[in-house]
Amino acid sequence: MSVHQPIAAKGAATTAQRIAAIPDDMAMLRAAVEQTRDISAAKASIYWPDMLLSAALGYAGIAGAVLLVSPWAAAASAAVAVIALYRALLFIHELTHIHRTALPGFRFAWNLLVGIPMLTPSLMYEGVHKLHHARTRYGTGEDPEYLPLALMKPWSLPVFALVALLLPVGLLIRSAVLVPLGVAIPPLRKLVWERASALSINPDFRRRPPEGDFARMVFWQELGASVWAWCLLASTQWLGWRPLLIALGIVSLTALFNQVRTLVAHLWENEGEAMTVTAQYLDSVNVPPPGLWAEIWAPVGLRYHALHHLLPSMPYHSLPEAHRRLRAALGAGSTYDKANYPGLFPLLSRLAKSTMGAR
Repeated sequence: MSVHQPIAAKGAATTAQRIAAIPDDMAMLRAAVEQTRDISAAKASIYWPDMLLSAALGYAGIAGAVLLVSPWAAAASAAVAVIALYRALLFIHELTHIHRTALPGFRFAWNLLVGIPMLTPSLMYEGVHKLHHARTRYGTGEDPEYLPLALMKPWSLPVFALVALLLPVGLLIRSAVLVPLGVAIPPLRKLVWERASALSINPDFRRRPPEGDFARMVFWQELGASVWAWCLLASTQWLGWRPLLIALGIVSLTALFNQVRTLVAHLWENEGEAMTVTAQYLDSVNVPPPGLWAEIWAPVGLRYHALHHLLPSMPYHSLPEAHRRLRAALGAGSTYDKANYPGLFPLLSRLAKSTMGAR
């Protein structure tokens, strides 16, 4: 049986119907817009230093993991690399939401410094992630980023997380082998684009062909990623395999980190029904302060994931203030308050308990 195949639990149909039937809380939706108009602009003075410093620390961490003699120092350097590259990579989420003219040059710089070196150019998220926010797609079979994980068997959760460890090798094969071969073999190119060109978790998702300016952007990003993948493989001829294997190991842990975060980004209780915006919000998760740990495992504003579903275009640096304003305006016990949770481990425990009821 597929890991991704939902297994009905006791009351699952009732739960799904109840979630789908949640009406919109218009007071909350109005407040979300009215309380945040003055903080909706992306600030280059925050985006650029954050992204550049994260990338620099990440690559320095990889260098330390390769070059340092002490195993403990190398491991510490690798840990810094995982955390910093994780943050740098998650700016791909911001790229899908900010207006193209908001931060001139930022998309190009991110792809040049992070996306292509990590073999994860922005094409793998742009044109995909916004489908997850579409009013009629969220939580349905047409949502590339949704699975009813809470209704699956318990063993599906560790498998879902651990499969991320294979991502770097898959990305290397994709850019070094499959994309170049696809130039000469159109059916392969179609297959790779539809099935292996999106950061999605829904195995039934098929990506539509790129068009217009986006198709031109895809061409250059694919070319850059393929050339870089060839350079990585060629480097083993004079550096040996050790540096590349260490780098791939670090990226594997980064991918695992992100996959664990994905497990708690939503409650995953919907089973294909269209949902109201409020229902989508309540199926999503905020992990607000005072905890500091969430800034590590859900950086670049992703600790406010439910709020992000209310205000998808809100820049990440404005989400903490938006959260403070909405809690103050709507009060304790409000609909807004119901999507706020204390931390990672309580959320993982809740998800695991939900799967325990699966037949």
